[in-house]
This record gives sequence, structure tokens and C-alpha cells, in this order.
Amino acid sequence: MQENRHRLGWIGMGRMGYPMAERLIKAGYDVSVWNRTRAKAEPLAEKGAKIVDKPADLADVDILFTMVSTGKDLDQVYFGTDGVIDGRTSGPVPRIFVDCSSISVPESAVFRDRIAALGSEFLVAPVSGNGKCVKAGKLSSVVSGPENVYEVVKPYLQAIAGAGVAYVGDGDLARFCKIAHNVMLGVVTQNLVEITVLAEKAGVPRHAFLEFINNSVMGSTFTRYKSPSLVNLDWTTTFTPALLRKDLDLGLAAGREYNTPMPVTAATREALQAHFGAASLQDDPAAYLEKDFAALLETQALLSGIKVESENKPVKTGLEVEG
Repeated sequence: MQENRHRLGWIGMGRMGYPMAERLIKAGYDVSVWNRTRAKAEPLAEKGAKIVDKPADLADVDILFTMVSTGKDLDQVYFGTDGVIDGRTSGPVPRIFVDCSSISVPESAVFRDRIAALGSEFLVAPVSGNGKCVKAGKLSSVVSGPENVYEVVKPYLQAIAGAGVAYVGDGDLARFCKIAHNVMLGVVTQNLVEITVLAEKAGVPRHAFLEFINNSVMGSTFTRYKSPSLVNLDWTTTFTPALLRKDLDLGLAAGREYNTPMPVTAATREALQAHFGAASLQDDPAAYLEKDFAALLETQALLSGIKVESENKPVKTGLEVEG
């Protein structure tokens, strides 16, 4: 089949799934979409997508993309009632399954085996970034699985991940890379809140300090797009502290498995744990822990003997989309 003739399916219209599928549709590809809450997918119909009633309606696509929350969700949309396969032993099956979700390596291996038994191929393609990164063309992806299958899917992944796609090898190596990535996310965030609070205690406004960092060689896409949150204490959720803790634990477990010391990661894990204790001081601790992990700034301030307030300053994210 020629690239532009592939029929694509997409499952998952969350904070990440919607803009990722939208990029495929805007690139002119033939995309059929399903989401548990149909209303979340319907705006894409105006942009050229076909909205289907159940995952089973995507059984005859050539390439099926998924972006869901958990391994349990993935099992449901693949093999559950009205799922893409739904226990069938005959009939159409997508030729290639591409999962962009963040699930564990053991879960992923089970899906790989079950999909192989159907005569289909499985690629894993987790991503780095948030919904704004997707829209700004700054999402990146890491991919593993059979290289010849990757070459077939590569143009579509490049349409989704405007910052680049890295192929790292066979099997579930991309899952491993995503865990390592999130370990770095935790370490960088903890260090960033430490130095930001330190600068504030010395008398430097947060917005001014972060402007300096972002303009320096140490600045990054991440430090820039997190700056508005840190300046204005906006904890709109992109990633929760519990999910970050899970990934730090997975990273530390991998370090033990491969006899690799990870002292900085271990220290970050303990600093993060303090955030869970500090949440008990909030009116609704459970709700607070569902807020964005950038709220670590408040815990660092608490441990430093100060209370931070919003500076109410307009701060660019670096992800602004023109037009």
C-alpha cells in the first residue's frame, strides 16, 4: 500500500490524543476516530475525520493509533466488548497497531504477543510534551518495534511529532526510554523549583529569574513552558505527582536491575515524597495531589520557610501558535 492510501484509525481524545489526531487530519490523511465520550471527538468531523460508534468499527483500518490512560484501557479497546478485536478469530484486523500511551514494559510485551498472534505488527511510540507542544509542532516521539514497520508508519509519526521521531530498536525499548525521560523530568523540575525559591528568598522575582534561565544556555522548551505555572501558581494538570512518583520508582527499579547507581534520582524521589506529606496541610489533600506536579514549588517554599504568591505576570510559554 502507498503511504497516502493507508486508512488510519485513532482511539483516545484526551489532552494529548485530540491534538495528535488533529495533526494527522490537518495533514490530509484519512483518519477514523473513536472516543468513549463521542462529543470530544465530534469537532474533528468538521476537519475531515470520520467518527465511529465503537472501537470494533476500526477493525478494517490499515494502521491503528491509540493514546489512552492505562494498560487496562488499552486492553479494553483492543480486546474488550466492542473492542477492535473483541475475541474474534476471523475477519479484518488492523495490519499495524501503534500505541502512543505510557504503559509498563510488561503490559506492553503482553499486547505485542497477542497482536503477533493475529498476524499483525505492534509499534510503541510514547511521546514527550503536552497538548500545547503538539499544537506548536514541538512534540517528540520515541519508537521501537520492527524497523521495517517503523518505516511504514514514520511519515504519520512525523506529522504528529513535529520536533522529531527517534527509532531506538526492537521490542519495548521505547517504553524504557520514556521512563528514563520522565526520570529526567522529575530531576529537572525539582532542581528548577529549588533554585527558583532560592532566588526568591534572596530577593529576585520569580518571573525575572526564570526569564534569565530561559534565555540562558540552560534554558529549554520545558523550563520555558513551565514558567507561567511557576510565576502565577497555575497548577492546571498536565502530569500528576503520583504519576511522576511511579515513573521515578520504575527508573530506580531499572537502576537496580542493571546495577546502575542513580543517587540524584533517589534524592529527587524523596523530595517528591515530601510533597505528598505537605498536601495534608491543604483543605482537600486528594484534590491538591491531582493538580500539576509543578506545585512542587509550593512544597519547596514551605520547606524554605516562605509562602509564595502569584506574581500575576504575563509570561510566554514558547509554545504560542500563530494564527
